[in-house]
Amino acid sequence: MRFKNLDLNLLVALDILLAERNVSRAAEKLHMTQSALSNALARLRDYFGDELLVSVGRKMELTPRAELLREPVRDILVRIESSVTATPRFDPAAADRTFRIYVSDYSMITLVPAFLESISAARYAVKFDFLPQSDQPHRVLERGEADLLIIPRDYCSKDHPAEVLYQEDFVCIAAEDHPRVGAALDLEAFLSERHAVMQPPNSAISFETAAMRELGITRDVDAVTFSFASLPYFVAGTERLATLHRRLARAAAKHLPVKVLELPFAIPPMRQAIQWHTYRTNDPALSWLKAGFRVAASRLEGK
Repeated sequence: MRFKNLDLNLLVALDILLAERNVSRAAEKLHMTQSALSNALARLRDYFGDELLVSVGRKMELTPRAELLREPVRDILVRIESSVTATPRFDPAAADRTFRIYVSDYSMITLVPAFLESISAARYAVKFDFLPQSDQPHRVLERGEADLLIIPRDYCSKDHPAEVLYQEDFVCIAAEDHPRVGAALDLEAFLSERHAVMQPPNSAISFETAAMRELGITRDVDAVTFSFASLPYFVAGTERLATLHRRLARAAAKHLPVKVLELPFAIPPMRQAIQWHTYRTNDPALSWLKAGFRVAASRLEGK
C-alpha cells in the first residue's frame, strides 16, 4: 500500500530503525535480512531527502529530521494497530495475544496475584508479560509498548483514560524487638530513627516520599533500595524503620519479625489506577483485561 508515493510498509521499518538505532538489531526484530533492511533504509532516505541515521563513532544517531519523525510515525502505527487490526470480538480461550502490563513490585505482590487468581477458573490462551514500571509511563503508552499501566492516579497522563481501582494507605514497620519503638510511634521517634526507603531506579519519586516532602518531613536514611518488597528485609533484625503500603506491610508481618505501626502524621491515600491508550478504549480484549483487574481490586478490599 502506498500513500503519496511512500510504501507504508516502510513505516514499520522506519519505526524500528528509529527505536533501535542499529540496522542489525532492527532487522532481527523485523525478521528481515540486514541487506533487505539496508535497502529499505536507502529508500526511506531517498523519500525524505535525509540520512535519518548517521554513524557517530561506533554508534548511529538520529538526524534532526528523524527525531521529528519518531513520535508521528509511532502514533500512526498505534492508530493502525488499534483500529484496523482490532477484532470486533474477543475470546480469551482462543486468542493468541500477549498483554504487556507495566507494574511496580508493590502491585506484583498485591494486585497481580489477585488478578491471576480471579481468572484461574476460566480457560484462556492469552499470556501476560508483566514489566517494570517506567520513569515515563506515558511514553510506553504512546509508543504502543504497553497495553495497560498499573500506577498511582497522581502519576497518570492527562492525555489518556484512567480508572481508579482502589485506595491504599501507608504505615510504618519496625523490628518486633526494636529497643526504642513499642506498640505506638510518635513523630519524635519517627524522625530520630534511621530509615530504609525505596527509590525508583530512575529520576521518579515514590508516592510516600513525595507526600512527606509536601509535609516537610525529612527522614534520616541509611539504606536505599529499588524495591518495595525488599524493605521489610531491610528492617527485620535491625533498628531501622520503613514506610510501606499497608497491604504489603501486613503481608510481610506474616512471615518476618516486623510489626506494623500507624504513622504519626497523615498522608493522602494512594489511589491505585489502571491507564490505557485512548485509541484502545474500545478494544474488546482490553475491556476483558480491565474487567479482570476490577474483580481483583474488589478481592483486595478488606485485606
